[in-house]
Order: sequence, then C-alpha cells, then structure tokens
Amino acid sequence: MNLLSSLYRLGAASLKRFLSHPLFQRVIRNTGYLFSAQTIAAGLSMGQGILVARLLGVEGAGLVGIITQFASNLNQLTSFRMGELVVSYVGEFSANGKRTEAAAVFKVAVLTEMVGSVLAYALIVLLAPLGARIFAHRPELIGIITLYGLSVLGNLTVESATGLLQFFDRFRTLAVVTVGQSLLTILLIARAYLMEGTLEDVVLVYLAGKVVWGASISILAYVEARRQWGDGWWRAPVSSLRARWRDLTRFGVSTNLSGTLKLITRDSEMLWLGAFSTPLQVGYYKIAKAITNILMMPVTPLISTTYREIAREIANRQWVNVRYLLRSGTLLAAAWTIPASLGLIFFGQWVVGIYGQEFLPTSYICLLILLVGVIAVNVFYWNQLVLLPLGFPDAPTKVQFIGAILKVTGTILLVPRLGAPGMAILLSGFLFATALVLVWRSVVEIRRVELSVIPRLSV
Repeated sequence: MNLLSSLYRLGAASLKRFLSHPLFQRVIRNTGYLFSAQTIAAGLSMGQGILVARLLGVEGAGLVGIITQFASNLNQLTSFRMGELVVSYVGEFSANGKRTEAAAVFKVAVLTEMVGSVLAYALIVLLAPLGARIFAHRPELIGIITLYGLSVLGNLTVESATGLLQFFDRFRTLAVVTVGQSLLTILLIARAYLMEGTLEDVVLVYLAGKVVWGASISILAYVEARRQWGDGWWRAPVSSLRARWRDLTRFGVSTNLSGTLKLITRDSEMLWLGAFSTPLQVGYYKIAKAITNILMMPVTPLISTTYREIAREIANRQWVNVRYLLRSGTLLAAAWTIPASLGLIFFGQWVVGIYGQEFLPTSYICLLILLVGVIAVNVFYWNQLVLLPLGFPDAPTKVQFIGAILKVTGTILLVPRLGAPGMAILLSGFLFATALVLVWRSVVEIRRVELSVIPRLSV
C-alpha cells in the first residue's frame, strides 16, 4: 500500500508540474480549441462517410476518394507549404521587432501560394482525362474531376492564411470555422442521401465545403494582418527580405519537396490502388483510412499548436523549454492514442460494419495493419516539427525520399497481388520507420545545440 501511495503522489506531482507550466498551459488552451473542433468535425466526418458509403456502396466510395484525392494531390504538388514558412519567419521577425519584414513574409507567402494554386488547377484540367482513365477506370468522369478541381481555386491562399492565424493565436477562430464547415458539409450530404443522390451530387457537396473553408480562413487572415500591421500591410516592400531570400527559398523548396514525397507516400494511396488494382479495393481502403484519420484527428491540433511554441522557443534559444514541450506533448498524445487504438482492435469490426457489412472483413484487416504506423506518428507527432526551425528543413525530405523509393517499389510488387491490405502494409511500415528515424535525428540535434550554447533559464 505504501508503494502504491508513493507512486500515486509521484504521478500527481508530475501531472501538476506539467499542467502548471505556462508553456504547456498555452499549448493545452490552444489545442483545446482545435481539439474540440476536431472532435466535433471527426464525428461529423464519420457521419458523412457513413452516409456516402451507404448511398454509393464500396465502389462509389472508392470513386469519391479517387476524385477528391486527384485534385488535392496536384495542389500539393505545386504547394510550398506556406503555412509553416509564415509561422517560422513571421515568428522570427516579430520576435526581433521587425514588423515590416514580418508583413513582407506574409505578402510573399500569399503571392507564392496564389501562383501555385492557379498552376495546380491548370494541371487538373490538363490531366483530368488521364486521371479518369488510369485511376478511376471511368473516362466519363473527366467533367466531374475538372469541376471538383475548382476547390483548389477556392483555397487560393488558405495555407498562408492558416499559418498567420496560428501564429497570432487565433486558434479559437480556426476552431469555429472548422465546425461550421463540417456542419454545412454533413447537412448537404444528408440532403443528397435523402434524395438518393448520385456520385456527382456527393462530389459537389465536398466542393462546396472546401470553397467555404478556404474563403472563410483567407478573409479572416487578411483582417488579422490589418489588425497587426495596419491597413497598408500589403505594401510592405519585398526588398526588405533581400538578406534572407536564400533562407526563405531553401525553406520553401525543402518543404515543397517534403510535401511532394508525403504526397507520393502518404496522400496518394487511393490513386496508386486505382492504378494497380480496382475502385472496389479503393473503397475498402478508404473506409479503413477514414477510421484511422478519426484516431489521428484529436492529435492533429497538437502539431500546429506545438509548432508555434517550438518555433518561438527556438528563436529565443530556450532549449529547456523545447525539450519540455516535446516530452509533455508525447505523453499527452500517448494518453489518447494507446487506449483508442486498443478500442479499435476490439471493436473495429463493429465500427467498420456501420459503414456497411460489404466492407467486412477487408476494411477491418486494413485497419489493424494501419494502426501500427498510426500509433507511431500519433505519439511522436512532432517528429518533423523541430528540424524546421532548427535550420534542417531538408532533413525530413531526405528521410522521406528513401522511404518513398522503398514504398513505391513495394506498391508495384505488392498492390497488384494483395490490393488494399498490401497498401496498408506499405503505408504503416513507412509511417513507423520514418517517424522513428526523424525522432532520433531531432533528439540528436537538440542535444547538439544544447551543448554548443549556454541555455538561458526557462520562464
């Protein structure tokens, strides 16, 4: 009893110490806004998925996944992940009192993202015949693929806008917009379900949701920019960044390459499945992936909130605080991920069955396989965050490049024979291996900089 009592007091003291730290309190507060929104959005997203699956069946659900992923992947191909650049460099310049340079960074990010979005839509229009024939095996879907591509233009500057709102602590605003967009989408999906709508009706609903989200976030970010820098923020001279062009370019190119590799390895499985298998296998995989995405949703807000604090602390050379944030964030993510994963192992067949009995047992098998990789990236959600503000934006790219070669090779060899379970094996293995390697590299770099400087006392 004495031992149990001692362990209880030790645990309570540790928990109190974590929760009382101002840095962690800020992360928890901001994560709380997004967590609440993401939890609601997760439930609504699951409801959308169930309605779509029951309305269109396995193959129809697979086609929806192929159409939406085709457009989003081409958008990612031309994206320079301006959100991360905005958080890093607006944060750096703001910390040094350089308001003009901070505004100029946001301006450059917005203009760059606009060019990338227009280019992405041009690629969608150009490649729609290829996508309809190779991935969907339905040439008649060219028109609906092109139409859904308008979602790219609806999200013209959403990455930059999201980054700015995150940096200026507008997580509550992001949460409200997230919930509102999810509510709108599920209401429209429910209408399509009740009216026995078609594939085209469902795709149009997703298009409307994307446009509403992108327009809302962008408008709110421009309002925030005016609040922080005045009405003429957009006239901030780009020439003020001349001394940092090389750093900005390297950051943008590195994150684009990293995003491209992520596109190939994590965000395009439905297209690979469509090309090397059938839309039926895509449907099985889509449901398993949707369920694991729900598992990841509560942790996803920690990525942006932790990154904001880590970028600030690294800019201020507060290494003790950086280590604290990573340790406490890992414990928090594990507290959700491990019990939730066990729940899916025991009750996963019932969850899959809600979408429709025709998804069993294949979708459940895929779910079990995916959990291995998802647990790793959930618990160590920060595996890429630290390296960016530390000055190693190309490190994740190099690790993912090696993983991408192995995964693409495995896709060609396994997917034609195993279908959806084969793709699940490859993605889970990729997530597990790359997460562990990047965690190791992050720990090494933090230790190196701690030994090379005299750390200041944490607040």
